[in-house]
Amino acid sequence: MKRVIILGDGMADLPVERLGGKTLLQYAHKPMMDQLAKEGRCGRLVTVPEGFPPGSEVANTAILGYDLNKVYEGRGPLEAASIGYEMADDDFAIRCNIITIEDGKIITHNGGNLETDDARVLIEYLNEHLGSDRVRFITGIQYRHLLVIKGGNKHIVCAPPHDHPNEEWRPLLVKPENSEYSENSENSRLTPQQTADLINDLILRSQELLAKHPYNLAKAAKGERQANSIWPWSGGYRPSMETLMQQYPEIKSGAVISAVDLIQGIGKYAGLRIIKVPGATGLADTNYEGKAQAAIDALRQDDFVFVHVEASDEAGHDGDLDLKLKTIEYLDQRLIAPIYHEVKDWQDDVCIAVLPDHLTPVEQRIHVGQPVPFLIWHRGIEPDDVQQYDEVSCVNGSYGLLRLHEFMQALMAVR
Repeated sequence: MKRVIILGDGMADLPVERLGGKTLLQYAHKPMMDQLAKEGRCGRLVTVPEGFPPGSEVANTAILGYDLNKVYEGRGPLEAASIGYEMADDDFAIRCNIITIEDGKIITHNGGNLETDDARVLIEYLNEHLGSDRVRFITGIQYRHLLVIKGGNKHIVCAPPHDHPNEEWRPLLVKPENSEYSENSENSRLTPQQTADLINDLILRSQELLAKHPYNLAKAAKGERQANSIWPWSGGYRPSMETLMQQYPEIKSGAVISAVDLIQGIGKYAGLRIIKVPGATGLADTNYEGKAQAAIDALRQDDFVFVHVEASDEAGHDGDLDLKLKTIEYLDQRLIAPIYHEVKDWQDDVCIAVLPDHLTPVEQRIHVGQPVPFLIWHRGIEPDDVQQYDEVSCVNGSYGLLRLHEFMQALMAVR
């Protein structure tokens, strides 16, 4: 049995009054997901362990069966792996967004939908002026980049910018944890307070530099949103993770398909082959058909494929109801349907699982760590009574409410 997980990042939502009290999954036209739910089995999954933030780095790692208490080191190290930066033992790697600040508030977490080519220029500019033997900026994708601090300390409190739209940014600056690590340095590392002070200084200096960069001067002249501040968050040290092949004997080889550095990084530590699809953007204009074909091709040679699509999450963070509905429908018709129609008659059975990692409600514009709906379909499966795929219907699914690693256990138990 081959297995493919198709994950719509942030796809789940809460009831929306504008949609007659329905969620977006209830309202959207998604005949393929509904068919798979009707012909397969459904349930709900807790993807965020107690005490962890409801972020994609947590939820996707948990979905793949990992114990976050053992492997979690934040987004930074995972994205470092994807970018190809080999972390040293004394490195502290932290995600570094380029964001938009106006009138003292965080307006967007994405720098006005910053494109990678423009971002590369800005990151190189920042590294030239702020980089040192201790500090290094590394270009990622779009607004998502990496800050590496030699000897930095992970015991700090950072605010994910996507969780604080339209909030004043100064109260959200980095602080040391109130913990046993607050006073003592770990060996040769900076203290948490020193690390927080360093990052906050970089934020302030980045704002001065970015304000006078030609890219932002041109944006200002057009009255458009500027990419005018860095915002580091979710950092850690080099993680120690077993591969999926070591954890699950059913998986002999696997692949991950995503436009997002974070997911590629998780895949790399999980021992999955990273497949990069031309035109995969992480937004609603991503190459759905290309991702579908890449998944089909991967399933011809691999036992396990993880297909991640970011678009719904970005639309949720932007509070764009119509766009998020479109991303759900695009995922259904342009990615899930082609995969299903190709593999349903293969000699080798293929199991298809569909789920989001967390909620990104359009009216709240932040991640919410409530249980998410999932479906599992394969040829010959005995269906349950669920007739369509959404947050409400899946409550009655035969899998019930699973927690964390139990999803992968259920998926591996499919024969």
